[in-house]
Amino acid sequence: MYPHERSLVKQLAGQPFAIIGVNTDSHRETIAAICKEKNITWRSFFDGPDGPIADQWDIKAWPTVYLLDAQGKIRYRNARGKRLDEAITKLLAEIDIEVDITHDEEGEG
Repeated sequence: MYPHERSLVKQLAGQPFAIIGVNTDSHRETIAAICKEKNITWRSFFDGPDGPIADQWDIKAWPTVYLLDAQGKIRYRNARGKRLDEAITKLLAEIDIEVDITHDEEGEG
C-alpha cells in the first residue's frame, strides 16, 4: 500500500490532493520508526489507541481510507489500488482537473 500512496503523492504534487495518516498505535516512537522505514512522506498524526480522531471518524479497522471531495464530503470509503486511482481521477475531473495516474510494477509513479 505504501508504494502506491508514495506514487500518488509524487504524481499529484501541486494538485488539490493530500494524504493524511492517523495512527493509533500505543507509542509515538513506533509510528516514527514505521514512517522512516516505509518512507512515509505525507503528514501522519498520532491519535493513540483511544484517540479522538479515530473515534469521531468511526474507524473500526486499519487501514481505513476515506476520500473526500472538494467540499470536504466523504465520497469513497476504503478504495484501494485501481479503484482509488479511478476515484481520485473522477473527483479531480469534477473540479476541471484532468490527471492520468499510472504506476509501475512496484506501485511507484
